[in-house]
Amino acid sequence: MPDSLIASGKVVSIHYKLTLDDGSVVDSSEGGEPLDYLHGAQNIVVGLERALDGKKVGDRFVVAVKPEEGYGLHDPAAIHSVPRKVFPPNADLRVGLTFQARDEQQNPMMGTIRAMEGDQVTVDFNHPLAGQRLHFAIDVAGVREATDQERSHGHVHQHGHDH
Repeated sequence: MPDSLIASGKVVSIHYKLTLDDGSVVDSSEGGEPLDYLHGAQNIVVGLERALDGKKVGDRFVVAVKPEEGYGLHDPAAIHSVPRKVFPPNADLRVGLTFQARDEQQNPMMGTIRAMEGDQVTVDFNHPLAGQRLHFAIDVAGVREATDQERSHGHVHQHGHDH
């Protein structure tokens, strides 16, 4: 039945486990609800989405996604030294702290404090998984047609969600 194959415009439910080269588990849906996403809408990393193309409910597989098709290569230009005063005065700054900021176009971006020296704070705006090969163990739990609203909004709508 071709309608049950994963393709652009389908809502896909997957159980997954994400590990790195060293075997450390980064994220998993084990013991919880599957991840629902709109296939073809760039809701997940491109390498995983490509590996899911044409799969069906019940398929289980493992895929390694290279950095270029995951969270990108580590970019040294995304590391900036900024004055302490750009942070709120009461912010509890420390190395390893991750926070959300906005770029010039007001798009959200995540930053991680890598160092603090004097009144300068070194912030890394690379995704924490940039430069990492991602190993996904996937179990396809469901495939359905997206609603018109989901397609127009570019993401899956959970129960009770509407905007």
